[in-house]
Amino acid sequence: MTSTHSGTCFCGTVQIEVTGSPEAMGYCHCESCRSWSAGPVNAFTLWKPENVKVTQGQGSIGHFRKTEKSDRQFCTTCGGHVMTDHPGFGLIDVYAAIIPSMDFKPGVHVNYAETVLPMKDGLPKLRDFPAELGGSGEAVPE
Repeated sequence: MTSTHSGTCFCGTVQIEVTGSPEAMGYCHCESCRSWSAGPVNAFTLWKPENVKVTQGQGSIGHFRKTEKSDRQFCTTCGGHVMTDHPGFGLIDVYAAIIPSMDFKPGVHVNYAETVLPMKDGLPKLRDFPAELGGSGEAVPE
């Protein structure tokens, strides 16, 4: 049986659905994610594009591309952040906070060299990204 979870932006105008299991879950500590999320860390869930569907409010999704690596998407009504498409990775980050029915089980910290909130949780801490996503794959101490 395939699991399906629904989520919404802050006001509910944009609704999404994710199906199956995410490819990865974890925390990103990079400056861009911190600035975008207005928090010290971003909790991510990475999905194959075919497993993410906008079920309502497609016309209310705004886009911001600081670089070609990330298409950050938000609701134009409330400004609530919804997801980031990472075309170079072939993955979409649906922010863990907007899919509350999904059991968030982080497996890694990425871009930990940039952290402003050290987290001692026993999970692997990568300096940047895993090697398979173009990073060094280098682990750093907790």
